[in-house]
Amino acid sequence: MIETDIELLKGIANQLRIHSITATTAAGSGHPTSCLSAADVVAALFFGHMKYDAKNPHFYNNDRFILSKGHAAPLLYAAWAENGFVPVAELAKLRQFGNDLEGHPTPRLAFADVATGSLGQGLGVGVGMALAAKQDKLDYNTYVLLGDGEIAEGAVWEAANLAGFYKLSNLIAIVDANRLGQSQATMFGHDINIYVKRFEAFGWRVETLDDGHDMEEIMEVLSGVGLDERPLAIIAKTYKGASVSFLQDKDGWHGKPLNKEEAAQAIAELQPSAKSGLGVAIPAPTALPAPNLAAPASYAAISYKLGDQIATREAYGTALARLGEADQRINALDGDTKNSTFADKFFKKFPERSTECFIAEQNLVAVAVGFGTRGHVPFASTFATFFTRAADQIRVAGISTANLKLVGSHVGISIGEDGPSQMALEDIAMMRAVQGSSVLYPADAVATEKLLEEMAKTRGIQFLRTSRPKTPVIYGNDEKFPIGGAKVLREGTKVTIVSAGVTLFEALKAADILKAEGVTVTVIDAYSVKPLAKDVILAAAKKTGNTVITVEDHYPEGGLGDAVAGELSSEGIKVHKLAVNGLPRSGHAAELMAAFGIDAAAIVKKVKSL
Repeated sequence: MIETDIELLKGIANQLRIHSITATTAAGSGHPTSCLSAADVVAALFFGHMKYDAKNPHFYNNDRFILSKGHAAPLLYAAWAENGFVPVAELAKLRQFGNDLEGHPTPRLAFADVATGSLGQGLGVGVGMALAAKQDKLDYNTYVLLGDGEIAEGAVWEAANLAGFYKLSNLIAIVDANRLGQSQATMFGHDINIYVKRFEAFGWRVETLDDGHDMEEIMEVLSGVGLDERPLAIIAKTYKGASVSFLQDKDGWHGKPLNKEEAAQAIAELQPSAKSGLGVAIPAPTALPAPNLAAPASYAAISYKLGDQIATREAYGTALARLGEADQRINALDGDTKNSTFADKFFKKFPERSTECFIAEQNLVAVAVGFGTRGHVPFASTFATFFTRAADQIRVAGISTANLKLVGSHVGISIGEDGPSQMALEDIAMMRAVQGSSVLYPADAVATEKLLEEMAKTRGIQFLRTSRPKTPVIYGNDEKFPIGGAKVLREGTKVTIVSAGVTLFEALKAADILKAEGVTVTVIDAYSVKPLAKDVILAAAKKTGNTVITVEDHYPEGGLGDAVAGELSSEGIKVHKLAVNGLPRSGHAAELMAAFGIDAAAIVKKVKSL
């Protein structure tokens, strides 16, 4: 860089600081001092280093930028205002209801691939983007700006571990080590050598910025991006509130906007050297061939025989490999359980589209989200109970309107002898609560295969719950399973039994026992727990005395029973829930289901009591 360029970048950094201050003062809330510390690095990236089309943030080979320290959102918005994408006047509407410049970034903004602000998640998403770039043979880099406070999050190190293992030279983590957290100094303050040693331990190349506000030093370090096959961590020693005399390195300013008088004083210090970024030439991305990520016209047909005994977890593996033949968008990710989830069928067939994330479920979900931002369709699988570890990543994926497919196996007490730590009994409740999610629970192999097709076709977050026991095929190969549907398998007059998964077969057994005794019941397969087929269940309930029994291999709180009751209670329908009440233990599946009252005998008893 020539000297004038350096001076220009310094001036742009101060202009970003001014925008961050004026926006948060206008809003009456926000984190101006967290923006000020990172302004020099952001100015260098956006106006002197990254390759991207400022008019088209979604261009497939743009360098990607993730603001993992999402509370510095005004700084990100300021950068996109100074490159001409966001009208400068919009910055004054920060945090106003109805404006997309929210308190933390979300994908309502074209330049925000994911929602950030729940600290510690950005690097994992960046790993997914970097892996996608290598798979798609694109040369964009992914830059992730983290705060030093969020480095305390374990998810950061799960991501760092995997990035080092896969030698992601196209991933750059920048730590804004400004020393001050929300309530006190960060864990290691300005001892940046600790961060150096930790990243190096995970296989990263590490560079330090002893003065994270020295533009020449920043540009020199950035010029070394991609020098070897390791990911790069840049640890920048910065100061919170940098370049404003009464804010710099002062405690007690986190999350506090300046009042009008303070803002005027700060801007008076910054204005003399501030320069606009409008019109600055930004390096253009390389025009490499775009990856072929179009949805296929159709998938190969399936061929099962009625009565075949196949576990739905195995059918998932078969389906994933089948869909992968026609659909180049599909990626499989696993948490070292692929020989139990049967995702190994895809891994063996399509190793180039398979990513082992090992036993780190928070990062598994974050990496999958990263793949989804790049046009891929990621299927991430592990035992369903372990997805609860990643509840926050899944929650934020909902805010990101992510395209994310989660498949959880080994659900409920029907897994048997492994015991309660392995039994997913909370997963339906957790996944139902995620904004925009669908929760699917197939009973047989055909339903599993067809639902996987629907998941691949449908953008959004879907959770498929698969079971360990083998179950008989009860549906024909041409049966359709739209998300939001249900199947009426028996029709009767006394009561409607609603179930899904393994307990559906218990409901069918109970119906046969009752029929032999002259009592007929309706049995419904509610394979789509969310969205629920309310109309189907309501119509059946009205024919059976407005009475419904739900049966599920899940705790009563938040499961299928609550879903049905929530939809039908306003219609005057009485819903009686059979679910796993109490703490389970090891045992055979059949004896556990009997002990906790979700087997055929328990259903018969309940029907008779009504």
